[in-house]
Amino acid sequence: MNSNNSILLSFDIEEFDIPEEYGQPLAEDIKFEISRRGLSNVMSLLERLDISATFFVTANYAMRDRDTIQKLSKHHEIASHGFYHSQFCLNDLHKSKQTLEEIAGTKVTGFRMARLQPVEDIEIEKAGYEYNSSMNPTYIPGRYNNLSKPRTAYYTNKLLNLPISVTPAIRFPLFWLSFKNFPLPAIQLATKITLETDSYLNIYFHPWEFTDISQFKLPGYVKKDAGDKMLDKLEKYITWLKTQGQFITVSEFKQNFIKHENI
Repeated sequence: MNSNNSILLSFDIEEFDIPEEYGQPLAEDIKFEISRRGLSNVMSLLERLDISATFFVTANYAMRDRDTIQKLSKHHEIASHGFYHSQFCLNDLHKSKQTLEEIAGTKVTGFRMARLQPVEDIEIEKAGYEYNSSMNPTYIPGRYNNLSKPRTAYYTNKLLNLPISVTPAIRFPLFWLSFKNFPLPAIQLATKITLETDSYLNIYFHPWEFTDISQFKLPGYVKKDAGDKMLDKLEKYITWLKTQGQFITVSEFKQNFIKHENI
């Protein structure tokens, strides 16, 4: 294992509202139940593999599942995913941070915007956050084109921006959708190339990917291998990643990044 490599594994805990993007309205209880089921599977896996991760949580979800968020905060980092997943206003930045801190009983220093949509860095910093992981520096048709943006971690004033990991040169994205739709050996190769260049990996998933979502109106590339298959694939990936570096939370990475920058 290369102990100099940092593995930043994160999960976005949110209301399961993605079917609504494809014309299928859902009752509120269903949105939270699907995420809750997947989260339970993820928590069991991380506990079994003795892995610490960062959970970006919407305040709306946290208020519906307080006990679980409090349990998570004892072993993992809690960060903000906004207040609601399908709507946003600037006041939500501070409001979500405050709500999550009250529920989790820990300081919340990180933010990730829903669907990785842009939010002004100055507004995130004003709300009291220390880092922002809301940008995928690649091109995803219909979502965003960030090919001109920085590929690796950088500061804007006092705010650390931590883009989602992509490979050097061609910027192949290493995130949940790629993981679902490419063979594990291909993901491992892309991961290894990225780690050799960057010395860290910033990847994320959603708990709802790790439970059965076959009954919902979603494209095949979103539903692919959801549930047990996805859980098994993630377990194999994490087990392999343990040979490639050390799992740390994003806030821990930020502290190490500060120390490195000051050397």
